[in-house]
Amino acid sequence: MMNSETLIYFVYVLAAASVILAAEALYVTYVRGRDRIGTINRRLKRLADEAPAEQTLQSLLRERGLTESGDYVFGVIALNRLYTQSGITGNPLTFSTIFILAGLIVALLLKLLTGFSALPALVCFAFVGFVLPLLFLRRARNKRILKFARQLPDALDMIVRSLRAGHPASVAIGLVGREMADPLGTEFGIVADEVTFGLSIEQAARKLSERVGFEGLRLLSVSLSIQSKTGGNLTDILANLSKVLRERQKLRLKIRALSAEGRFSAWVISLFPIVMFAILALVAPSYYGKVWGNPLIFPVFTIFGVWALLGDLIMYRMVNFDF
Repeated sequence: MMNSETLIYFVYVLAAASVILAAEALYVTYVRGRDRIGTINRRLKRLADEAPAEQTLQSLLRERGLTESGDYVFGVIALNRLYTQSGITGNPLTFSTIFILAGLIVALLLKLLTGFSALPALVCFAFVGFVLPLLFLRRARNKRILKFARQLPDALDMIVRSLRAGHPASVAIGLVGREMADPLGTEFGIVADEVTFGLSIEQAARKLSERVGFEGLRLLSVSLSIQSKTGGNLTDILANLSKVLRERQKLRLKIRALSAEGRFSAWVISLFPIVMFAILALVAPSYYGKVWGNPLIFPVFTIFGVWALLGDLIMYRMVNFDF
């Protein structure tokens, strides 16, 4: 028979073991969730769901508006290319339909609430349904390219170190796809998968350049093509390319710093009339009197708006440089 003191010690041991096991179970669950959330790029998240690599590759291409072979789905190549390079995922038809419906709703509300003629509502529909999505895609593409430009030199350095360690080029590219964050990680992971499923590195790099639209990737594609045809030390080529891209990035940042005053002036000059108009409309609604009833008001405002946009375009060209 077990005495009462021994029984109490035994209960304490079981209680302590239970607490330790419960804490460990909670920790393992938490760490597993953090690992899933902290997966560094979209492709690795897809692979973490235990989907086959070929199926993951096809789904990544389809959601970017590409076929399974990496070609554009739609015949309007320029729009399809813009959508692909923006990095937005999903069906392109769904994306365009959302903006068209939004433009239709805004135009109807403008017509019903203000009583304007059909022409301003039509202009509003055209802007929201067709111009706004293009501006949105261009902005998304430019932001993505800038982020890609910051990541690419580090990725090239990683490839160079892997090649010097004796790994083949396909393994080095796959390493970048596993270790780098988006957008570069997923794009290089797609390249690694395409090489695995039969494409040459040169073809995969060319498709990568088309998907991203960054000039540095065109240099990478050309470097790989020349090296495969004429030979040469690939590690030295990529190391020099990484150095060139870093110097270009430094020059771009320097130009951006020097042109900051011009960009700020453009914003102030562009927004000042709109802000003053809004202040007058709130403080003194009758300031403009019966001007709004004049039939010339809409053509005059249209001309002034186009003139202001032309000035903004000129200032934009003055502070943006291609090199």
